[in-house]
Amino acid sequence: MRIKVLLAALLMLCSSSLVMAADYYVDVTNRTGYTLYYMYVSPADSQSWEEDVLGNDVLVDGETQRVTITGYNSPIFDIRVVDEDSDSYTFWKVDVSTQDVVVTLDDLD
Repeated sequence: MRIKVLLAALLMLCSSSLVMAADYYVDVTNRTGYTLYYMYVSPADSQSWEEDVLGNDVLVDGETQRVTITGYNSPIFDIRVVDEDSDSYTFWKVDVSTQDVVVTLDDLD
């Protein structure tokens, strides 16, 4: 009986600490007047930037790009975009489950 209680308690502890990975997306709109060449999206607790999500594409002024983010446990991300002049715009701790990003010159780093 003691083993059953211990196993049940262990099972409850493990199941309460499991977090399911989810898919998120964020729409990034360019309102800088410049073409954006790079876009990096990383978990907010990361110490480095992930790969460029634009790849060979660019985001011209006035366009919006939807970025799908898969396999993460939290909707909180840091987002950095870099324009044609190598100027960067960084958005810290964006909750992509509730907000999108509009990049303007006011956001210039």
